[in-house]
Amino acid sequence: MAEAIARHLLDEGKVPGQGREVFVASAGLGAWDGSPTSHETLETLRERGIHFDGHSKRLTPEMIRKATLVLTMTRSHLMGARALVGGEAHQDKVQMLDPGGDLDDPIGMGQIAYDALAVRLERVLPGRLRELL
Repeated sequence: MAEAIARHLLDEGKVPGQGREVFVASAGLGAWDGSPTSHETLETLRERGIHFDGHSKRLTPEMIRKATLVLTMTRSHLMGARALVGGEAHQDKVQMLDPGGDLDDPIGMGQIAYDALAVRLERVLPGRLRELL
């Protein structure tokens, strides 16, 4: 969901000076490669006019090394992603998406939780992308 909303914000010009030249991808520490996007996520995005045709990917050390920036949803994800690259300098590029706190995973919590996460992402992402890009 974060990938789709971030891409939408960039494509719609809601982050001045940025756009298609910014590559956005999503990956998870516990994700299974190739799993389909959840029905709830697709419904939340559809309600916002965002089409998304993605699938899950497991985060790898190589992804972190190649990335300019890696944003995590929770503090535990931050620590896990940094652990993937050990004591390397690449750790510094791994940061919290919302420095104000965790963005909890809505899996198993129903459509309302997915919608609430989207609202928070829409509130946090524009400023965070401007700040970091």
